[in-house]
Amino acid sequence: MKTVQLTKKKGGNWHYIGDNITLEKPLVLVFGNRYLLEDTSIFEEVKDLFPDGHLVFGSSCADITSKSVYEDSITITAIEFEKSSFLIKTRNVLNADCNSFKTGNDLIKQFPSEGLKYVFVVSEGSFINGSQLTKGMNNATTDNLLITGALCGDSERFEKTLASYNENPKQGEIVAIGFYGDSLEITFSIYGGWTPFGPERIVTKSEGNVLHELDNLPALDIYKKYLGDKSKELPGAALLYPLNVKNINEEQSIVRSILNIDEAHNTMILAGDIPENSKVQLMMTNVDNIANASERAAKQALELRENKPQLAMLVSCIGRKLVLDQRVEEEIEEVIEVIGKDTTVSGFYSYGEIAPFHGEISCQLHNQTMTVTLISE
Repeated sequence: MKTVQLTKKKGGNWHYIGDNITLEKPLVLVFGNRYLLEDTSIFEEVKDLFPDGHLVFGSSCADITSKSVYEDSITITAIEFEKSSFLIKTRNVLNADCNSFKTGNDLIKQFPSEGLKYVFVVSEGSFINGSQLTKGMNNATTDNLLITGALCGDSERFEKTLASYNENPKQGEIVAIGFYGDSLEITFSIYGGWTPFGPERIVTKSEGNVLHELDNLPALDIYKKYLGDKSKELPGAALLYPLNVKNINEEQSIVRSILNIDEAHNTMILAGDIPENSKVQLMMTNVDNIANASERAAKQALELRENKPQLAMLVSCIGRKLVLDQRVEEEIEEVIEVIGKDTTVSGFYSYGEIAPFHGEISCQLHNQTMTVTLISE
């Protein structure tokens, strides 16, 4: 495996992160600020750099490499595989006949199953129901396919997200990269580091990802009560206080970010489904807990391997970025300390992380976690 990385700021030129070497027909991952990806010249710019490349774009809340966390920038990671191959498929959730479940199901069914080892998903993050997307993808497999990835981001704006394959980035697009090869070794882990607090409450009314009532009371009123003065900073403050959701049909609880609030209907809009009769608690964290959780995820992913990782795909959540603030690079440094400085690191801060729970196969939508996927061939 050979890799090349570049980055550029608005109005600036591309510069290399490390060595500039020639790659043959590489997979080119382009993560960056949504405003910069809206520039209609960006596709041609990247195509000029990698004329034989397969170009995958995704908007981010910040870009991750082993050198830094880049904001208001675009970062390229180009990868040439020497012993394995990849195939790229897309679907768009804005198509008239698509819902999130069907989109995910149709997306994975496009891949020839023979020899398929792993799928990395770069999904739009504005219109998709991430819970239904992952259920649809799982439904298309026979519980033997590892899928990880992310919902694209738009920083703290939550206006729109972009993704594409071999064209200018656009809304509604979901890109899946399928990896094939006998020598491929893929391991992963995921960890959050958030702590529940306050009483556990029952979801008494919800519709999909919209939370109406807790304990038969308006959910938004209860949430504001616990936030106190910080409720004046909603919806932004909600990213710092997600919900721990324990579904009666699931063994493990899952974290859900609150993406927006609806004052008129006294409801909260979450990043994924929140079923009725599930139990919820507020959560909080601090910088040390987040950094320790990232280290733990990296260690768990590394412990499962036989060979040294060559590429690490890191997906963290915008809520973690807001907590870390000026210390945002600390959680990345913790991962690099574990996996080694020779491993190429690529990834971004997202609106949601796609991965199974540690030790499981079926992928789920997560929030407020660090997902570490380690790849070698």
